[in-house]
Parts: sequence; C-alpha cells; structure tokens
Amino acid sequence: MGVETDEFDQVRREVDPMAQARAATNLINVYQQRSVELARLRKEAIERASTQTGMTLAAIAKRLGLSKGRITQIRQSAPAPERALFGVGPLTVAVPLRDVVGRPLGAVATEDSLSLQKLTNLLHSLAFTVEPLHIPTDGRYVPPLETIAICGPKSSPVTAVAIEADPFISFAPDSDGRWVLRDKTTGQVLISPMDIASGGAGAVVDYAYVARLPYQDRSLFVIAGVHALGSIGAVDYLTNNLTSLYNEVKQQHFSMVVRSEFTGQTVNSSTLLIPARVHQ
Repeated sequence: MGVETDEFDQVRREVDPMAQARAATNLINVYQQRSVELARLRKEAIERASTQTGMTLAAIAKRLGLSKGRITQIRQSAPAPERALFGVGPLTVAVPLRDVVGRPLGAVATEDSLSLQKLTNLLHSLAFTVEPLHIPTDGRYVPPLETIAICGPKSSPVTAVAIEADPFISFAPDSDGRWVLRDKTTGQVLISPMDIASGGAGAVVDYAYVARLPYQDRSLFVIAGVHALGSIGAVDYLTNNLTSLYNEVKQQHFSMVVRSEFTGQTVNSSTLLIPARVHQ
C-alpha cells in the first residue's frame, strides 16, 4: 500500500465516522511500517559509513548530532537488514481456498494454514504487520502492493503469470500431467518424490519454488510447493537462512528451489536444490 501526499488530509476531511476510522487505521499501519523501515535504513547507513569509509562510531555520532551511546542503541535495536527481503509493509500473505465437497466457499488446506502460521511468525519477528488473504477457488484476485503468495500456479493464474517471467525456472505440468519444476539453464526436470511411486516407508520429500517476481506494476513474492507440504519446508528454509539469502539477493528479483524432508507435517530438513539466482 502506498501513501500519497494528500492521504492524511483525506482522512481528516472524511465525514463518515466509520470510513474515517478505517482510513485512519490503515494509514497508521502504513506510517508504523515506514517508521520501522526508516529505522532499518538508518542502521544500515551507519554500518555502511563505518565499513566503507572507516569512520569511527564517535565520528559518525558527531556528524549526525547524536551521542555515541545513541548510535550504539540504534545499531542494537533497529530491525535486521534481512527484513528488506520481503518489502516495507504492511504485508499481505495470500493462501488459496480449495474446492471441498459441502463447502461452497472452499477451505484452506491444513498444510497451507500451517505455512501461513509459520510465515506470519517469521514476519512478526521482523516487525511486519501481516494481513491474511484468501485467494478465491478460481484463483483470480488482485494482489495488494506487497503480497507473499503461498500458492502454486495450479491454484492461481496470478502465480502462473508471475512465474512465466522467471528466466531460470519453470513450473508447469509435464506430459504425464504432473506439476514439475524445470531448470531452464540445465534442462533438469525436478519431479517431486511425492509423485514417484515408492514401496518404502519413512520420511516424505517434497520440493518448493521460492521467488520474488515482477507482476504488473509491482513484485510478488511466491512460495509454492509442488504439493502443499513443500511450502511448509520452504518457510522453514527462509526462517533458518534468511540472513544468507538476503546477503545474496538483497531486494532484487530472484528464484530458487527448496528440497524438504518431513515426518508428517514436521520438517526434518530443508535445503536448496537449485540455489538462488538473481534475475537481471
């Protein structure tokens, strides 16, 4: 959600009390998130001033008109740099409603609900305000400005269109109708182990596509398991490797594939099958 220069005045001029309360609430959320982002940017700028120019903290403090103690406090309390991987906020996290007999409006799969919960926990730890969104069963919706879609191309044409822009990885059905990931660089086709017959028991393995992609006039962050279980593993990977991933891709468009191993819905391990590649 963007803030136009006249939005504050529009809220002040609104005569309908409920409309004014809703608009004020929305704008407060935007201002709060921008305040958090400004704190992150200030910390990052201080770190760059220290590492790139060799300035001491005392010199930086003097130039900024702050005490050295305040500079230390800023460095310790500001949000982590890797917060920027997801945007500024507020964030929308979208999950698909799936057709269920007897549920005309659809229902959220248990795996998607767990992915949403775990991702929301991660985003809250990064000081984001999070709003959940249910994608209709036909998959058609307009993503808000900063959206993370836990949704594959099979469930939504929005995700499918976004993935078409990926220069490195495709996510589409093969000749047998299975949804597979393909590395466009090597030609390697990745079939989820859940779709390969196996007589053995034990841990279950699935793959997930993770990317930040251009979509219309914005970016869409996509987390898409080949099966819904894979998305849980992708969120686990992000939770445990966010700093290293951010150091690689910063705020650029990128894509990668995560391999995860499960016992039930518990993630035993999550690793990269295709490493993150930045889109030029």
